Parts: sequence; structure tokens; C-alpha cells
Amino acid sequence: MSGVHKDYIQNVLNPVLQDMVSALLISKPDDPIPFMVDWMKQRLNVQDRPSEKEELRILRQEVARLKANKNAGSEEEQSDESEGEFEEEDLQAKREKKSHRAAVSAEAYGDWNKKEDFRPRVIPKSQDQKERIAERLSKAFMFSALDEHEKEIVINAMEERIIGRGQTVIRQGDDGAELFVVDSGTLQCFKVINGQNKYLKDYNPGEAFGELAMLYNAPRAATITASSDCALWSLDRECFNHIVKGSAIRKRERYDQFLSKVKLLESMDPYERSQLSDAFANVVFNDGEYVIREGEEGNEFFIIEEGTAVATKTIHQGHPPEEVLRYSAGDYFGELALIKNEPRAANVIATSRLKCVSLDRHSFKRLLGPVEDILKRNARNYEEIIAKKK
Repeated sequence: MSGVHKDYIQNVLNPVLQDMVSALLISKPDDPIPFMVDWMKQRLNVQDRPSEKEELRILRQEVARLKANKNAGSEEEQSDESEGEFEEEDLQAKREKKSHRAAVSAEAYGDWNKKEDFRPRVIPKSQDQKERIAERLSKAFMFSALDEHEKEIVINAMEERIIGRGQTVIRQGDDGAELFVVDSGTLQCFKVINGQNKYLKDYNPGEAFGELAMLYNAPRAATITASSDCALWSLDRECFNHIVKGSAIRKRERYDQFLSKVKLLESMDPYERSQLSDAFANVVFNDGEYVIREGEEGNEFFIIEEGTAVATKTIHQGHPPEEVLRYSAGDYFGELALIKNEPRAANVIATSRLKCVSLDRHSFKRLLGPVEDILKRNARNYEEIIAKKK
């Protein structure tokens, strides 16, 4: 491919496609085609609205023009895997999973921009700093799938940022070129929803933020401000894209699809669910295995991803526990002990191979605020079920 075509793709096509994808991610229209037509018309300052058929014709012409420019080159070049197609390491994984969400990055890779040419930056650090970063990364979900070599690359590439109290680290709507891991201090996250600046959560040591803009090449999804003096570690976009992005985006999208179907969480917005998915851990139980035991201290909340379970409770002293509830995919349990700070009220036993996601006590308190009233109401319903059996 000639240098002219390479420059055209990098300097002309990529910015247009990135802007369009960002607009789509923000609006998430059910039918993206009319939205794309309107977006192009606004970009071109076209004021009148033609018929729907005419809109489609304009869009097709524009897409054909972009494709023609993108695919321009010799036959030899077009037969190569790097013929100017826009690809992303997570795109193939999404296709294999037959996900309904398309790849959202418009970064181009080719002979002039090969992934194997990546040379990560190395910022000198003391051994103590490296060990501290490694400990922080172990608590952040997006780094959990990295092997030791990949973690070492990430640790070497991170840069320390000292943030004063009241300083804004990222602002909703801005472009994002780095993510952050909290080393010390606390930050608050706010998001403008329906015109209101809504407080979402605090970020504490070990937690990461700023990854959404990097995962999806979209503007910042929220504003994060330091509520105390903070020390952060930042990771640049290039290292994130080459080392972290693939595994992180697959885990996030898998959980996002699952959580959107859980009735308890339907009132949460996508950003709140994404934060929830980051904190989940996978747990698997065999048929007949106890997930929780009556009377034990409770420190985890569970949502069933696959399989079935039964809850049993000692209703009458001296008699075996009786069945009180059955659970299947999308159901949850374990919240009573966390809401009331009391021992487990019942047993929960797997009745098949049971696959769950779990949330620890700290994350439960921090992230499930939007559905706390629902949890308390369901807890009262559970108590009524027990009362009827007595």
C-alpha cells in the first residue's frame, strides 16, 4: 500500500470513524443506521431532512466511498492480511462469541502499524514501588487475566501521579488517553444523568478507573475528583491496547450481558452495572455442595449465572432443615447477612453444577446502593415465607 493511502487512512478515515463510533456509544440507538445518517448530515451541515429512502441512499454512498478509499491499493497488497481493514484484538473474540455488540474501536493496523512493533515504555521504579503496584493490580479486575510477563510490562510502563484534594483527574465528555490505579487516597465519581450531577461511588486503593474511554475509544463516561490527597499510577493507551485490552473487554462485555438480564439490577444504568461487573469474582460449586451454611458469618453476596440451588432452614429446633426457596439463573442470595450484619439465616445448597458471581462485603455495601431498597423489601418477603412455615 502506498504512503499516500496509509496517510489517508490514518489522518482522514480513522478520525471520522472514531468520532462516529463515539457518538453511537454515547447514544446507543436501537437502529444505528438512521442515527449514522443524521450524524453525517450534521457533520456536513445538511439542514433539510430527505425521505428515509434518501437517507439510506446517502449513507450507502458514504460507506461505499469510505470503503473504496480504505481498500485502495495493489492486488498484492489487498491479498495481504493488513490491506487496511480495521481490526482489533477483541473483534475476533466477539465474532466467535456471536455477540450482538460490534467492535467499537476504529484503530487501524497494517504494515505501517503492526502490533508486534510495540515497544512499551519503561519508567524507572524502586523495588518497593513495583511490589506496591503489583499488589494494587491484583485487586483490579482488568489485570486479573495477565500472566507474569504481561504484568511486568504493565508495571514498568506505569507512571506515578500525585493528585491534590479537590483536583479533577478526568472529566465527563473529555477524550481519554490513560487509565489510573489508585495507590493511596480516595476519589469520588460523578456522572451527569438526565441533567443531574449524580454521585456514583468512591474509588479506593487498588481500584482502577478511566478504562471505559480506552476500551471503547469513547469520551470519558464520568467525572472523577480527588476527595483527599492521592497517589495514582497511570497507564498509557498504547500499553493498555497491546497488553490489557483484549481480556478486559471480553470479561466486561460478558458480565454486562449477564447482569442486564438480572431483574434485581434492571434499575441500574449501564455505567453502574459496569462498575459492579468489575468487582465480581467467579465461583463454581458441584451438585450437593454447600454455598453458604446457616449460622456462619456471611461476607459474600451471590448471583447465579448457571445452574440451580435450594435454600434450607431449621424451622423447628431438633428437626432437619426444611426447604424454603429454590434458585435458578438470575436469582441471588446471601444479602441478608450483609444487610443485617448477622450470621447466615439459611443454607444454600447446589442442586446441579452451580456457576455464580460473588461480591464481597465491602463491594456489596459500596456498589449496590441503587438497589438497596429492593434488597430490603425482598428480605422482608423472605422473613414472611419463614413465618408461614412456623
